[in-house]
Amino acid sequence: MTNILADSGVITAFLNEQDQWHKPVKDIFLRLPKPFITCEAVITEVCYLLRSTFIGEKAVLDFVANNVLRLDFSLSEEVGRVMSLMKKYEDFPMSLADACLVRMSELYTDSAVFTIDSDFQVYRRDRNKSVPYIDPRQ
Repeated sequence: MTNILADSGVITAFLNEQDQWHKPVKDIFLRLPKPFITCEAVITEVCYLLRSTFIGEKAVLDFVANNVLRLDFSLSEEVGRVMSLMKKYEDFPMSLADACLVRMSELYTDSAVFTIDSDFQVYRRDRNKSVPYIDPRQ
């Protein structure tokens, strides 16, 4: 995989040493090529999840500033497809961040989503293809 798409869970786990997935995420996080590609919806989720930790939002924004995370998705350009994905999985339900990552996996055909979210086993890109993902829990 040329491009790694970062989900909020792995970013949160990497930055929060108290997270149950910190160690397995860190081992893989440090080995994978950077920058990881992500979107504003993921960054927003991470900032929310880390709001009460010492490191908080600053560490996430430092990752963006230092090109560990590259924001490369325009929701305004992809809103139709994102809404379609969220409708398809409305019984699940699919978060905005997950819908953006699935859409990004369609745009970056040589990508894998780095995630601890088992929902990516269910999601499909391009209508019926599985979304390649890296799960540090396995």
